[in-house]
Order: sequence, then C-alpha cells, then structure tokens
Amino acid sequence: MIRSVGFEKNLQTTHGIVEIGGVFVRKYIVKRILISIVILFFVAFIIYALMRCLPTSYIENMARQKSMQPGSKSFEDWMAQLTAMYNMDKGIVYGFFAWLGQMFRGEFGDSWFYTVPVIEKFHGTIWVSFWMGLIAMILELIIAIPLGVVAATKQYSKTDYTISILALAGISLPTFFFASLLKLVFSVRLGWFDLFGLTGRNYEQLSAMGQFLDKANHLVLPIVTLVVISVGSLMRYTRTNMLEVLNADYIRTARAKGLDERTVIYHHAFRNTLIPLVTIVGGSLPGLFSGALITETLYSIPGIGYTSYQAMVGGDIPFSMFYLTFLAILTLAGNLISDILYAVVDPRVRIS
Repeated sequence: MIRSVGFEKNLQTTHGIVEIGGVFVRKYIVKRILISIVILFFVAFIIYALMRCLPTSYIENMARQKSMQPGSKSFEDWMAQLTAMYNMDKGIVYGFFAWLGQMFRGEFGDSWFYTVPVIEKFHGTIWVSFWMGLIAMILELIIAIPLGVVAATKQYSKTDYTISILALAGISLPTFFFASLLKLVFSVRLGWFDLFGLTGRNYEQLSAMGQFLDKANHLVLPIVTLVVISVGSLMRYTRTNMLEVLNADYIRTARAKGLDERTVIYHHAFRNTLIPLVTIVGGSLPGLFSGALITETLYSIPGIGYTSYQAMVGGDIPFSMFYLTFLAILTLAGNLISDILYAVVDPRVRIS
C-alpha cells in the first residue's frame, strides 16, 4: 500500500483537535478569523465609498421626479430635503461608521429601490439563485470529473481530443448566445419550455406538487446554461491534475509492482487528483449565493444576481451594501474552508 511519507507526523489528534504540521487548527482558525475581520472592515469601507461615488443616484432620481410634479419645489430643494432624510448629507467616513453601527445593531434598513426591508427582499430572492447554483455545481462535478479523468488516461487519443474540443467550446461560448440558442430551439421551435419567468400563467391554480414541478420546469434551461458554460473549465482542470499525478514517482512504483492499470488509476491516481478539487468546493461557496446575473436576466429569473444589479444601478445603498458585504464574508469563509480542507486531505501541506 502506497502512503504519503510523514502522514503520522503531520496529522495528529490531541483532545479532539486535529493538528496539522504542528499547528493546532483551532489556533489557525482564530488567527484567520481575526485577519478576515480586518480585511472585511476595509472591504466594506471601499464598497461604501464606491456606492457613494456612483454616477447614478437614487436621491437625484427621486428629486428629479418630484420636482417635475405641478406646483412642486425645485430640484435643489428636493435634493437638500432627501439628502438629509437618507443621511447622505454627511461625509463618506461619517456615513460609513453610521452604517456600520446600524449593522452591529441588526438594523439593515429598507431598500430604497424596492421600498421593502432589505432582509425581506434578500430572503425572497436568494434561494432561487442558491438552488440554481447548487444543482448546476453538482451536475458540473458529476460531468466534468469523470470526463477529465478519461481524457487524461487516454491522452492524445480521439477520446481526449473530442472531450477537449467540447470543453473548449463550452468555455468559449458566450452566455447570452448559448441561452438565446436554447430558447430558440426548446422554447420557440419545440415549445417544451416557457421563454422566460420562474412560474407559468396558471401557477396559482396548481397544487403544491404542481407548483414545484412548474418552477422546476422553468429552471431547466437556466441550469443547463450554467452547466454547459462552466463545465469545460473544471473538465480541463481535472485533466491537467490527473496528468500530473500519472507522471508521479509513486504511480510508476505502483505499476512496477505489477498492479493492474485500473487499480493504479482509480485507487491511487484518482484519489490524489481529487485533492486540488477540494479547494473548488470551498471556493464555490460565494458563487452559490452570488447569483448568475446574465443568465437570470436572459431568462427573467428573479434571483439575487438580477435583483442586486437593479439595486446597484438604481443607487440603492442599503441593499447593495448588505448584499456585497454578505458576499465578502462568504468569500473569506470560503477561502478559510478551502485552506483547512486542503491541509486535512493532503498531509504534505502545513498550515501556520
């Protein structure tokens, strides 16, 4: 049995705490969390400053609309009134710390653009994007990893060239073009799916199961779009990792011992090929909640990607700040999870 040298030394358990490379994971996590808090502070400040400097302003749009009404005050008067009403009459630094204080108190405010509480709007749109992203990611893993392994084990064969061409085609296809092509074929020509929307016209009259199936039917084409556009990169990544592992010394040793090729590939090489892919799982955490702006827009899916885009274009600072800060937290958490998982599955890696 081939084992990594020094595994027992690098991975120990003390009072239920895994120690990797002589450093307690708990200590490492605490240090990373403290660093992440500092990073998050500066990231939030930069986001707030950029939002305040956007060329589009919700307050300006509102002041312009109100000033155009018969007998209304001037644009300048409305600007002064609305600026004071939304606490935008102070500087960026003062405004940021005021927003930060509200965040610590759990007061996220109301969305200016959607005129509902930020949490309510966020909760109403995030799960559509989450389930779309989760299903697409699972399908990507199921499709890309086996095809990447097959392409690597049959390097320079017709199978390898075919898989590589398909992967490059998926990478090269623009999202808007592929989505439009799917809608043309399956919605316009064949009539299997609706052109856009999350629900059909008779959604309210359907049973609970019928409503579920109706939503699932409307999500088929968006999910197919996400999978085809993204699966090529993961496929190529898996192929590259597998080729590196197959050229390793311990693989040649396994073959020299007389092990059959299937055992060498799927028992020894495949396991080590999956190690770098573990980091993708952790890094995919923000993507599950960030939504797919282009795909959601093309299919008129009311997900968080399209919703946040409309909020940013409309100068909606409360919603945009909450959403972007939420993504920053997920990104930092995803990187931490990736580092820990990588160190756990690969004893050669030390964290400090």
